Amino acid sequence: MTVNPGTRDTDSPASFGRVHPKELMPDNASPALDHLPCDHLPDALKPVIDRYWQRLLEREHEAPSGLPELLAQQGRLAEQMALVWAASDYAANLCIEQPALLVQLVASNELLHLIRDDYAQQLQQALAGLFEQPERLEQPERRAQPDEAALKSGLRQFQQRQMLRLIWRDVCKLSSVRETAGEVSALAEACLDVTLQQLHRWAVQAHGEPVGERSGQPQQLVVLGMGKLGASELNLSSDIDLIFAYPEAGETDKGVSCQQFFLRLGQQLVDALDAVTADGFVFRVDMRLRPYGSEGVLVCSFDAMENYYQSQGRDWERYAMIKARTVAGDKAAGAELMQRLRPFSYRRYLDFSAFEALRSMKQQINKQVRKKGMNQDIKLGAGGIREVEFVIQALQMVHGGRDKRLQQTSLYDAMDVLREGQYLPAETVQALRNSYSFLRDLEHKLQGFANKQTQSLPAAQQEQLRVAVAMAVPDVKHADWSALLSVLEQHRDIVRQHFTDVIHSDEDDDDASRHDVDDDELQALWQQELNEQAAVALLEGLGYEAAGQTWQELLTFRKEKVFQTLPAESRTRFARFMPLLLATLATEKTPSVGFTRVMKMVEAVARRTAYIVLLSENPGAMKQFVRLCTASPFVAEFISKHPVLLDELLTVMEKPPEKSALQAELAQGLLRLGEDSFEEQMEYLRYFKLSHTLQVAAAQITGTMTVMKVSDYLTFTAEAVLEQVLALCWQHLVRKHGYPVNQRGDHGHMDFVTVAYGKLGGIELSYISDLDLVFLHDGALDEDTVAAEGQKSINSREFYTRMAQRVITMLGTHTMSGKLYEVDMRLRPSGESGLLVSTLPAFEQYQQKEAWTWEQQALVRSRAVAGSAAMAAEYEALRARILSQPRDTAALASDVISMRKRMREELTRKAGRGASQPPFVIKQGEGGIVDIEFMVQFFVLSASNDCPALLTYSDNIRILEAAVGCGVLSPADIDSLTQAYLALRGTLHEFALQYTESGPESQAHDQAITDALAPLAARRADVTRLWHKVFSDYDA
Repeated sequence: MTVNPGTRDTDSPASFGRVHPKELMPDNASPALDHLPCDHLPDALKPVIDRYWQRLLEREHEAPSGLPELLAQQGRLAEQMALVWAASDYAANLCIEQPALLVQLVASNELLHLIRDDYAQQLQQALAGLFEQPERLEQPERRAQPDEAALKSGLRQFQQRQMLRLIWRDVCKLSSVRETAGEVSALAEACLDVTLQQLHRWAVQAHGEPVGERSGQPQQLVVLGMGKLGASELNLSSDIDLIFAYPEAGETDKGVSCQQFFLRLGQQLVDALDAVTADGFVFRVDMRLRPYGSEGVLVCSFDAMENYYQSQGRDWERYAMIKARTVAGDKAAGAELMQRLRPFSYRRYLDFSAFEALRSMKQQINKQVRKKGMNQDIKLGAGGIREVEFVIQALQMVHGGRDKRLQQTSLYDAMDVLREGQYLPAETVQALRNSYSFLRDLEHKLQGFANKQTQSLPAAQQEQLRVAVAMAVPDVKHADWSALLSVLEQHRDIVRQHFTDVIHSDEDDDDASRHDVDDDELQALWQQELNEQAAVALLEGLGYEAAGQTWQELLTFRKEKVFQTLPAESRTRFARFMPLLLATLATEKTPSVGFTRVMKMVEAVARRTAYIVLLSENPGAMKQFVRLCTASPFVAEFISKHPVLLDELLTVMEKPPEKSALQAELAQGLLRLGEDSFEEQMEYLRYFKLSHTLQVAAAQITGTMTVMKVSDYLTFTAEAVLEQVLALCWQHLVRKHGYPVNQRGDHGHMDFVTVAYGKLGGIELSYISDLDLVFLHDGALDEDTVAAEGQKSINSREFYTRMAQRVITMLGTHTMSGKLYEVDMRLRPSGESGLLVSTLPAFEQYQQKEAWTWEQQALVRSRAVAGSAAMAAEYEALRARILSQPRDTAALASDVISMRKRMREELTRKAGRGASQPPFVIKQGEGGIVDIEFMVQFFVLSASNDCPALLTYSDNIRILEAAVGCGVLSPADIDSLTQAYLALRGTLHEFALQYTESGPESQAHDQAITDALAPLAARRADVTRLWHKVFSDYDA
């Protein structure tokens, strides 16, 4: 029989067996049942139910509870009980031995409701009743004495009542799989927290209050729930994995150290829950996940715990810590501890070492499964629960340091984020969710059967049938074990496939097959098993143009201290990485050049081998990395400084995003961080800028983006950053000082605009351009901000001055990722001596009456790029008025010519020997880019009064297009200027990728770049010819 695994949603409660509250009211006059109704069960199970029923009747004969009479009145309840007994020996025995439990559950209607939020209150009331029994209250000396026996008894009685309820609701489909797991977890938390509170009170009575040495504050134990408890996904018979910690060293007022106090308290807590008494146990407690495992101390301070994980934490502990959360004790202190431990699991970069670590763990599990014959284990076997967890948690570990939404303890919640963030396709997440829920549902049934922690399928036929009944496959009456196995195998196949896709095993793939190169030979070369002659010959055979040099560089790296002191695990990672790198480089035209550049990055990240793993795990990223570094020393240096960007190579940009898409990406990323995370905001802004810079450089190198598009993309990136920086600064100052008042007396919105000059204003930004900015505002000069209670009102003009200062700080402050942008404010009115922020009227007055010609030349390439849309429109109108005012053409030309001469002389003097380098020549030399820019500015200032089309745009190319109809030059001459400008800018962009921060990579490389100037000679001659044509009448 084949059953579709998708036909039953085990993550949602079903309707079978729902009971209306009125049906649960007993009729004391009803006679008892002779037998339980079993027609809804398979015939083979009726003898089992009958035997249980006879035992109950015998029990009732000795001590009547009224349960048989209640069942006679409530037929649906009787059917449910037969189903529960068929599914669980443990529940059946509880009903028989303690029938009052079920009577109480029926009378209280607790079978019908989720009560996870009420567990603690109910348990406290139950324990209070035990501690306040008359015989204790009558004896004052006993009243304050600890009664651990009563505590243990009360806990176990409470747990048994709730476990009967939980199994009942689970089997009768009154709770979904996740609800059942959540309730078991909530029950464990309540038992832990209430017990800890009571034990703490008794400990304080005996030993005094523990006080922190540094803080002087009372201390409490913090209990971390790990595994399924931390995830709120406990099974019906799970043990609970715990770790105990306390905030800081100190002692009690009776001289007991905090370490000793909390050690005793932890031991008592474990004993209260774990010890097997006449009433059984509450929860089995496992403390082996603590630092140093079973050999470590039971409890340690926050400092000791943090030091352990940062210095000695192992891969499996990173994985385990993902689910950690505070489940009992001091919740506020627990939150602080988790904040300190979170970087252990979640690294700042994309951490592909998670795959390697989990793959290794899975291989160890597979060995255990094979050794112990556990192939039918639905947790550890192939396609089991652990593989689903590995898939989800691997992606959490990889991406969670960057996307904090993934820092979830719940697997279900993590799945939701993986789908929303498109880390996995929606259909994959749904398939894994369905299969996980089915497996967890089956796990509940296996454990609920005998209150035994097991994930193994039963061997006995009757128990198999009873599990099939509990799972209702295909339904309760026709339950069939083979049908259940068929559905199970389909789900396991689904899990196996997705596990293989995400965490591909080395056992199933040979890295050497990725290349045509013999991996064994390259491995021998890396391990220095070849002599120099053989090694060089091998490299030459692979196409290395400077094989001897490459071999020496490889040897040098192996001898360096940074490599010699690497731990064994890191050396293993290098042993996998280096042959892959050498083979990939062999596909490039100049592999030796590429090797030299790539090794700079390798040396930079040698101690952070997660980056090495990222490239090893992703051949596409390795290929892109090698290609980019071989093609560009700029990119090689860029990645070496910012290796966190390597993950950007995992995806290839097919086309540049629109400006709106960039804005949305940045806004959404910042939104996830929250308003108060200033440092994280700073880092995210820088990562955004760096990642998009790398993407555009990659697109330029691979030829998928034109020069114009390169500048557009870089400009749009800067504008998106400016927009968000303005918004963040505005929000910060409004929270502190309230809203500024504008000139019209209004408030509540930003009356501030950022004007960009130069390359940003001209939409011609390059990879290393700074930002020429001017800030304008419309704040009332004599009005204070409108502040709410708790805010400090300041002058509205001062508000905008502080806003400008904060914008500059956010853009220019150095963080671990460097600066966002260099900011140049010297183009504001009166330059460095002028106000940081001006009003629009003051700005216009300055431009009309005080500005030099060069300042109005600069105005040509200005535009509003961020801030108030209304003020941006006002600025554009203001710019047009100033640029189009009538001017004396001869005087204007004389000023432009004079400024160009002084500028060239001054910059040449400052550049010194650098004035002969190609970038300087192309930009500042005769016939270079700046000559074209000056001509364009002259056209606008001299002709826009008669030809307003020249005022529409701020970039040179579109101004030149507009100039065709203005008569400033012939169409042919305008075309010559346009083509020269495009050629010069294109070459300048190419050169930008060929220089490192310190200049040319080598003398030979510098000569190769210089040689590239030759084809531009004709273009530069055109520019010089047209310069003389435009200005010859005015040049004295």
